[in-house]
Amino acid sequence: MANKRPKPEEIVTKLRQVEVLTGQGMPRLDAIRQIGVTEQTFYRWKKKYGGMGTDQLKELKRLQKENERLRKAVSDLTLDKLILAEAAKGNF
Repeated sequence: MANKRPKPEEIVTKLRQVEVLTGQGMPRLDAIRQIGVTEQTFYRWKKKYGGMGTDQLKELKRLQKENERLRKAVSDLTLDKLILAEAAKGNF
């Protein structure tokens, strides 16, 4: 059975755990192993979510949803414009 992917909130928590453990003097690789991920996964998460708080994460999600909504709206309007331009030419 495959492992389920952690949610972004859980990722931020795990990154903080590594920071705390390394702050207590534990080597970084041991801290990464203790949270149960590979070194590659840790660095990928750190690149994407590093230094981000949970409130910033929620704001990022909100902005991504709004961006997707706006992209759909622009796409629909562009399609409508092309249809109207074609109809105005009389080529139907």
